[in-house]
Amino acid sequence: MIELRGLRKVFGETVALEEIDLTVPAGEIHGIVGRSGAGKSTLIRCLTGLESPTAGTVSIDGVDLTNRSGAGLREARRSIGMVFQHVNLLDSRTAVKNVAHPLQIAGVPKAERLAKARELLEIVGLGDRVDNYPAQLSGGQKQRVGIARALAAEPKVLLCDEPTSALDSSTKDQILGLIRSLRDRLGITVLIITHEMSVIREICDSVTLLADGRMARSGRLAEVIAEPGSALARDLVPLPPVGIDDEDTRLVEVSLAGTDLPTVLTTAQKAGVSAEAILAGAVETIEGQQIGRLRFTVGSTEQANGLVSALQAGGIYAEGAA
Repeated sequence: MIELRGLRKVFGETVALEEIDLTVPAGEIHGIVGRSGAGKSTLIRCLTGLESPTAGTVSIDGVDLTNRSGAGLREARRSIGMVFQHVNLLDSRTAVKNVAHPLQIAGVPKAERLAKARELLEIVGLGDRVDNYPAQLSGGQKQRVGIARALAAEPKVLLCDEPTSALDSSTKDQILGLIRSLRDRLGITVLIITHEMSVIREICDSVTLLADGRMARSGRLAEVIAEPGSALARDLVPLPPVGIDDEDTRLVEVSLAGTDLPTVLTTAQKAGVSAEAILAGAVETIEGQQIGRLRFTVGSTEQANGLVSALQAGGIYAEGAA
């Protein structure tokens, strides 16, 4: 559904994107994550045709956007719906008229576009708010209106640019649940650009990490998280911060990828380290697989090395840290 091949974008002497090759199948929710300056904004502008790649191609539903301009590009964009961090609703229009606005621009008759807008507002849970103005809506409700507006032209792809970063935790969960349900109901393909690892963990089937304009890692979410020692896996399943006062204390970090908690505990116990030595842990179930990390605290470097050796001998990923 979404295909990027050899995508490169250069601004003057600055390389914003380099050799981006990515395929997102139809009906999948794919997350693009990275720190500020990683190239996320440039990528989404290339995806929507707002920026022309220096090299490479961008295809949506088999249509190469890089070879289109003018009316042809506008037509191709109709298969793409956009959801932004800041919804930018028209303050002078009600919710139903905001949703109907892109249909008005497309020349859809008034009765038809208003009926479609009402239907979409019902789908996003705002059937009772159709005549409310933006000032009468909460942040989450405004985002729902924005999502409905993005769906007005019945796009095949929904691009979401930081859709939840301006929302509180509870509202964020509701919006992510809505996006997932829309994918399931409408069969659309969703690409989410975000810096929030919790968004990737909560909703995505697959993920790509951008770093300095390049793809540092891309794959199914469960596979990426399961990679022992991976920096992305650590970010996706973070351990809670815990302070250590004793400078003689040594830490051992263990990945649950490919194993289970009882096996780790049994192996640790044989190495003389009990479950009470677990300082912190984080466990997620993704695609039916239990994935997580543990941090043990031990009293000496010798004990830490012994625990790491015992775990590694059992095929369990472990590493020591001072």
